[in-house]
Amino acid sequence: MKTEEQIPLPDERNRNIKIWIDGVLYPREEAKVSVFDSSVQGGDAVWEGIRVYNGRVFGLDEHIERMHNSAKAMAFVDIPSKEYIEKAIFETLKANGMRDGAHMRLTLTRGRKTSSGMSPHFNQYGSTLIVLAEWKKPVYNTDGIRIITSAIRRNNASCVDSKIHHNNLINNILAKIEANVAGVDAALMLDINGFASECNGTNIFIVHRGELLTPHADSCLPGITRRKVIKLCKAQGIDCLERNISISEVYSAQEVFVTGSMGELTPVLMVDGREIGKAAGPITRKIQGHFRTLTETEGTVIP
Repeated sequence: MKTEEQIPLPDERNRNIKIWIDGVLYPREEAKVSVFDSSVQGGDAVWEGIRVYNGRVFGLDEHIERMHNSAKAMAFVDIPSKEYIEKAIFETLKANGMRDGAHMRLTLTRGRKTSSGMSPHFNQYGSTLIVLAEWKKPVYNTDGIRIITSAIRRNNASCVDSKIHHNNLINNILAKIEANVAGVDAALMLDINGFASECNGTNIFIVHRGELLTPHADSCLPGITRRKVIKLCKAQGIDCLERNISISEVYSAQEVFVTGSMGELTPVLMVDGREIGKAAGPITRKIQGHFRTLTETEGTVIP
């Protein structure tokens, strides 16, 4: 077995980070949850991915609201207040000296159980809040990525509502495995009716016949970056229509890009071997520019 020091990290600065767990900041190697925690027992948790730009936490209020909504939908009984979550975030960022170029994984689990099992009646200790902040650049190549269509379907609201931002991500992980095996960056997941839904970790937009389109948020996560892009387009006079998008429309699109906190706005250059373009198209570049301005001017200031 390799030691921690023998395994390289994507960013070596993260080797000495401090991680918040229920009011205590732990060094990386000491940051752990119980084997009885609900996240370990059944992926019973909700989460958010949040970026930090220029001394500001981007979209903080929206992320906390979505976490609260997801936790309520999952029937958590002791959801931390907005003020408590903000305190945890700011103290973690301060302890790590992070004011720019950072990404946070915020996780709220149902907490520790008295015995293993699915029923929440075993959860007697209260929920567990984890703030994991890392030095992390956007995960995709900003010049563009290649994707494939996954055989794994994105579930709709009749299965598990995608509007719940839960930790049970096996659906998306299986799709990402397909992308890895194919040697591409991500996998496009279709809904159960065969329409484009989202990629395994991002929302998708296409430009088709001059129109900017994105799938209905029925079988995909209504992402916060997605929402900001739609709002931004409206403010800039760019029409953006939400509708069903067939895979053939994706193949014949003039432009395709994906959105998410981990990758920001990334052009897609190839889908299932079909070339979309050799570089980001004009509409993608325009939206990227406006979004960059948002990240530089909006957000909750870190005290």
